[in-house]
Amino acid sequence: MAQGFSLKDQLFNAEKVRHLAGLFGAASDDFDTGGFETQVMSRLPELELKARISWIADCLRAQLSRPLPEIAPVLRAALPPPLDPTLTDDDFGDFIYAPLGEFVVAAGLRDHPDLSLDLLEELTQRFSMEWAIRPFLNDWPELVLERMQDWAGHPSYHVRRLVSEGTRPRLPWGQAVGLDLREPLPLLDRLHADPARFVTRSVANHLNDITKKEPDLVVERLQDWAREGRQAAPELRWMTAHALRGLVKSGHPGALSMLGYDPDAQVEVSLEIAPGDVAINDALRFTCRLKAAVRTPVLVDYVLHFQRPNGKSSSKVFKLKQGVVPAGETLVMDKRHPLKGNATTFTLVPGEHLLEIQVNGRLCAAQSFDLRGG
Repeated sequence: MAQGFSLKDQLFNAEKVRHLAGLFGAASDDFDTGGFETQVMSRLPELELKARISWIADCLRAQLSRPLPEIAPVLRAALPPPLDPTLTDDDFGDFIYAPLGEFVVAAGLRDHPDLSLDLLEELTQRFSMEWAIRPFLNDWPELVLERMQDWAGHPSYHVRRLVSEGTRPRLPWGQAVGLDLREPLPLLDRLHADPARFVTRSVANHLNDITKKEPDLVVERLQDWAREGRQAAPELRWMTAHALRGLVKSGHPGALSMLGYDPDAQVEVSLEIAPGDVAINDALRFTCRLKAAVRTPVLVDYVLHFQRPNGKSSSKVFKLKQGVVPAGETLVMDKRHPLKGNATTFTLVPGEHLLEIQVNGRLCAAQSFDLRGG
């Protein structure tokens, strides 16, 4: 029986470990490449992805146990060339260099923060150091934010991205940071006009994180940036839509207005669910018709309310379509939504369910349907 794809084995395996050992072996005469490989591989297969990063860093510390100022030249000599500076997006680098950031945290967080930041500046040009910078933000916030003022103008877009990504309030896999949500905003004010999508996507994701607690703050900031006009209009429109995606789903009026959708638009909506039983592992098929007296841009979502095994219900918002309702005419939208019974994150339960249509953030139509076992 064929085994499924394993991301952790693709990113961290014997070949990758051998490559890393070779870099350090070439940089230091007393680095035991064979011992390092043996130690790493003794536990690597049993570990999950994030734990593999920490374990490889621990094994490096066992080999390079001297103070960071003595080890820094070896670390620098072991680094491969920086990532291609001519690219502008989706170039994270090789995950095998992620443990080097954990190494710097362990060796330099307490006693050598300045040197550690120097090294992270170099390392992030080989693999993003967004996780490694966060312990320094917690222990040395003023020092890191001051350094980030310089990094925001760095020639490498990888370093510039670290400023935004490393300070995100809800960074996936990242250690929580104690920064006030507003503290990094002056840095984002500079970075929002960056020419690299790798950076502007991070800025948009950072803003989307902030919307979870202060949505109006994000809307106001985007409005300020639009008035400044420092970013190209198409890129700023893309950033705005990406940053406000969570607010759009929740029907935030300010977010919808920024994207050109009037939350108070007068739109008549009718909803029809395809006749017949809807079964688990089948698909829900429905049609909604929108009519307006005047030409009306619309952003249409649909909300499914699911029965849960504990007898309660939960809802989830899905994107349907963006469009324009012509004056006096009808815009028709059809959808087929698969209802898979074997999803790993969600269990479908037979019973009465509810479908709602949301237009420009406002619920406009609803219809229930029975879901039976597949």
